[in-house]
Amino acid sequence: MSSEPLVLGIETSCDETGVGIVRGHTLLADTVASSVEEHARFGGVVPEVASRAHLEAMVPTVERACTTAGVALRDVDAIAVTAGPGLAGALLVGVAAAKALALSLGKPIYGVNHLAAHVAVDQLEHGPLPEPSIAMLVSGGHSSLLRVTDLTTGVEPLGATIDDAAGEAFDKVARLLGLGFPGGPVIDREARSGSSIAIDFPRGLTTNRDLERHRFDFSFSGLKTAVARWVEARERSGEPVPIADVAASFQEAVVDVLVRKALDACASSGVEDLVIGGGVAANSRLRVLAESRAAELGVRVRVPRPGLCTDNGAMVAALGSEMVARGRTPSALDLPADSSQPIESVLV
Repeated sequence: MSSEPLVLGIETSCDETGVGIVRGHTLLADTVASSVEEHARFGGVVPEVASRAHLEAMVPTVERACTTAGVALRDVDAIAVTAGPGLAGALLVGVAAAKALALSLGKPIYGVNHLAAHVAVDQLEHGPLPEPSIAMLVSGGHSSLLRVTDLTTGVEPLGATIDDAAGEAFDKVARLLGLGFPGGPVIDREARSGSSIAIDFPRGLTTNRDLERHRFDFSFSGLKTAVARWVEARERSGEPVPIADVAASFQEAVVDVLVRKALDACASSGVEDLVIGGGVAANSRLRVLAESRAAELGVRVRVPRPGLCTDNGAMVAALGSEMVARGRTPSALDLPADSSQPIESVLV
C-alpha cells in the first residue's frame, strides 16, 4: 500500500462545487458540479443562488468522487477544504461539510487558502513545485502575483488587483458585447477570428509613474471603461461594432499586462520558474504569450491544463496532501470560513 497521503478536498468558494481526491501528487478524482447556468441570466454570480446550489450538490459530488477514485470515505487520511477567500455563504457550505466528514470519520481537517490551492494544483500535472517560484493567479475575483518559498507556509504577496480582476473584466466586456456569461471562454473564442492590433486599448498601471507605486499591481477597470466608450462611439456613429476585433484587442491588452508584470517579478526576484493558475489561465492567448516571452528570458512556465485552472476540488486536495506530507498541524474543528482570508494565511 502506498505511503503517500490519500486526501479528499472540497472547494465551494464561488459557483463550483468541487470534490477532488489525490494520493500524493496523483489525481484520482476531480468531480465538479457547476451552477454557472443558474447565474447566466443575471450576468454574474449571485451569492445566495451559489450557496443553495452547493447544498444540493455536495453529497452527490462527494459520492461521485469516491466512485471515480475507487475509494471509500473511510479510506481517506485527511479532509481538506477551502476556508477562504470567497463568497461567505458558499464557503460556509463547504467548511460545514468538511467538518461533518472529519468528525464522523475521525480524520484531521485542513482549512486551506483558495489562492495557494490554485498554485498547488500544478503539482498534479507537472510534479513538485520548484521553490522559490513566482505564481500569477488570475480569475474572476483575483489577479495576484506571489513569491512562493514554501507552498504550505511561505507565500508572499508581491502585487494584486486594485480594482477589477482580470476575469471580472472579461465578464463585463463580454456582457457589453452581448456574448453572454462567463466572459472568459466566449471572448477567447471570438478573439481567434479578430485582430489583436485593430484597436489600441490602454495597458493599466504600466507607465513609469504607475510602476513606481504599483510595479506588481494590476488594474483593469480603466481598460473596461475604454472598451465601453469605444463601442458606444461606434454605435452613436451608426457603424457596426467589429466584435471579434474588439474581443481580440481587449484580450491582448489584458494578457500583455499580465505577462509583462509576471516576468518582471521573476526578473526582480531572481526566480526562473513561473506558475500561472486561476480560471483566466485557461485563456489560449495568455498561454502562448507567456511561453514565448518567458523563453526569451530563460524563465520556465508551468500552467495546468484548462480543467485544473478553474475552481475545483483537486486543487484543495493537492494542497491538503502537501500539508500532510510536510507534517503541518491540522486545523481545529471550529475553523472559520473567512471570505477575506489573506494569502499569508495558507492554513487556518
